[in-house]
Amino acid sequence: MTARRGRGDGGLHWDGARQRWIASLTVGYHPTGRRIVRKRSAKTKTEAKEKLKELIRDHEDGLALAGNGYTVGHAVEDWFSYGLGGRDQNTVKKLRSLADTHLIPELGASKLRELTADDVDEWLADRAKTLSTRTLREIRAILKRAIDRAQARDKVRRNVVLLCDCPTGQSGRPSKALNYTQAETLLAAAEDPAMGSIGAYVVVSLLTGARTEELRELAWSAVHLVDDDAEEATADADQLSYVMVWRSVRASGDTKTRKSRRTLALPRRCVQALLAQQERQKVARERAGKRWRGDLDLVFTRAYGTAYDASGMRRAFRKVAKAAGLDAQSWTPRELRHSFVSLLSDDGMPIEQISRLVGHSGTSVTELIYRKQIRPVIQDGATAMDGLFPRGAA
Repeated sequence: MTARRGRGDGGLHWDGARQRWIASLTVGYHPTGRRIVRKRSAKTKTEAKEKLKELIRDHEDGLALAGNGYTVGHAVEDWFSYGLGGRDQNTVKKLRSLADTHLIPELGASKLRELTADDVDEWLADRAKTLSTRTLREIRAILKRAIDRAQARDKVRRNVVLLCDCPTGQSGRPSKALNYTQAETLLAAAEDPAMGSIGAYVVVSLLTGARTEELRELAWSAVHLVDDDAEEATADADQLSYVMVWRSVRASGDTKTRKSRRTLALPRRCVQALLAQQERQKVARERAGKRWRGDLDLVFTRAYGTAYDASGMRRAFRKVAKAAGLDAQSWTPRELRHSFVSLLSDDGMPIEQISRLVGHSGTSVTELIYRKQIRPVIQDGATAMDGLFPRGAA
């Protein structure tokens, strides 16, 4: 007769219904007294014994590993449910879309304990055929963070994503900048009264370089407007038109960085556009009456005062771009900021000053990412040498 296994040694038995050997181990007890049992199955008794040894080893190491039914999809769902506290809802929505489109269909059904670095490498390589490098990094980060959370809760021993580098994906659509002629044409289209709120937005965005997220949150309380005659008469700050860019649509309400908080003097075309928007909004609010649903202090709003979201702003902007004769589908609101930087750079403004205007902490991002038009000719050395050694000197 086969000797009975001792306590803590687990058990092996044949499951006739499933036609498999079952390894089981009691790893603890619920407060109700019910046993907590971990099980593994195998086709052969030898394989089942190995799995039982693994269960015992994990238990002795203090690892309360998840059962065989715990999948990558479970880990990702757990991260979305509990690991994103305090994140902006738009960020969560974006991450959820990426996970549902690129991660869950491919790896969601894989058992977390059996996921290998090879599996992740193959998944990323396949996605790299169609996705940009930036998107690849984002979906890899979702998987990494989900498994980090699972690992911290003893669902899995290690995070295999850490062993996998992110491949280079497809080239994304590069950002563009308007040239002077295109910018002037766009401004003329935006200043048409028929464009309404979005027209004023385009004027302010192009002529101040403020981020889309900053202008969508801009409040009238952060805008100081005076008429043109007063601006010409004095340089007193109280008599200048300016806008305080101190907030954005981020979850915290803060701008992207502390350096991004800035107060900008407004060009006259911005002043005219904002005065017209103020009057237009006042009339719209009176007509709407109780149907007005928006924030009374928000500058750029829809017909009944509600705020623009990112996609709504893109759609509205394309109407202005189309009216200006541009290929509307190939331009986005954020490229107004790129255009602001490029136009000032082409006009000869030092990059350090432009960086301050757009709220960058240094000049590298301004120069490498935002500046599109300027020719990369560094003239400082030639100018200095022309002064030291003028032509014709003996």
